[in-house]
Amino acid sequence: MTDLNAENTPAAKAEPSRIGKVARDFFAAPGAAIGLVVLIIICMLAILAPWISPQNPYDLMQLDIMDGRLAPGSESMTGLVYHLGTDSQGRDILSGILYGLRTSLMVGVVSAFAAALIGTCAGLFAAYMGGRTETVVMRLVDLQLSFPTILMALMMLAVLGKGVINVVIALIIAEWATYARTVRGTALVEREKEYMEAARMLRLPRWRILLRHLLPNCLAPVIVIATMQVARAIGLEATLSFLGLGASVTEPSLGMLISTGYQYLLTGLYWISFFPGVALLATIVAINLVGDRVRDVLNPRNAS
Repeated sequence: MTDLNAENTPAAKAEPSRIGKVARDFFAAPGAAIGLVVLIIICMLAILAPWISPQNPYDLMQLDIMDGRLAPGSESMTGLVYHLGTDSQGRDILSGILYGLRTSLMVGVVSAFAAALIGTCAGLFAAYMGGRTETVVMRLVDLQLSFPTILMALMMLAVLGKGVINVVIALIIAEWATYARTVRGTALVEREKEYMEAARMLRLPRWRILLRHLLPNCLAPVIVIATMQVARAIGLEATLSFLGLGASVTEPSLGMLISTGYQYLLTGLYWISFFPGVALLATIVAINLVGDRVRDVLNPRNAS
């Protein structure tokens, strides 16, 4: 009987109500709601690209150089309509955008998640251990942050070479320090609180204190940074691909598509770069709208 009553207590219902409040606060901003809808649509288009794309831009056997640089709405000799035109290699721009979204979103999500994992572990460990361990870790973080992200990524790709996987590795190395510094600052505040003192007095294992007590209270800033870093990573991947250091020609990304059509911008063949640029802009803006609202909602200063 006691257990049944305990399930109906306010404490038992606190978590669902908090989640509901976060959701209500998030959708109270029309811009964030629109950004989330656009982001969901973009993700669905990227996931379903192999089934809805008119052409597989990875398959060179499907490309016809005679269809190169066709205007939007043109039709090939095989009857395929290029709704957004083609590039210089005869690649359907619409198909390239759909597959390019897959590459860009994969790079952004994987690099942000991996960098968050590494940086969070480093920041938690440094804050909890203190002393020389904290000094060594934070000096590495300071050294990392002293270099611009794009410069660090360029140096890593100069060593690793081109390719989507190498771009992901370069972005992870370039971004983990941001998470480490943020988590360390939050953890320094949390470790002095009473619940942490109680956990230490109970002589709980160090891993349990870090993972079960300290980590959950440091996740809010990590979620906010990760959301923003996904958009940042997508932009960096596009920049690196535009410079010729990211995805190869056989792995179309939005940055590569923009780079392909850049030389034709002043010749009237605007669609080669314009439509991939619009897709890239819509993706980054949608993620930033969602990230800004998540930051506002999870900001403890805004809690009532």
